Amino acid sequence: QVQLVESGGGLVQAGDSLRLSCAASGSTFNNYAMGWFRQAPGKEREFVAAINRNGGRLRYAESVKGRFTISRDNAKNTVYLQMNSLKPEDTAVYSCAADTAYRLGLVSIYGSEYAYWGQGTQVTVSS
Repeated sequence: QVQLVESGGGLVQAGDSLRLSCAASGSTFNNYAMGWFRQAPGKEREFVAAINRNGGRLRYAESVKGRFTISRDNAKNTVYLQMNSLKPEDTAVYSCAADTAYRLGLVSIYGSEYAYWGQGTQVTVSS
């Protein structure tokens, strides 16, 4: 069992930056690939970014590529999402998730393949 707790959300203006954190507990953190997903009101949940167990493979949604950076610190059991140049369309609840499957070092962009989820943190970007 893995417990995930996100933090770092808030209300910012367009062009600002935020760093989200996701602290994991309950199991061996470096056994899991980690992902960030977001859901805006009235929209489907969408993939944002993912990182494999050792941080050597990253993947991003096209909409955030070049602006967001995912990273992890296995010693601190934490995954981060650095979000720069935020836009109003980035407004959503951001959730981190843990993928327990070994995918030969690859990462999944599908939420259904992540076994554990945090409660989410709200990010609101005003124009």
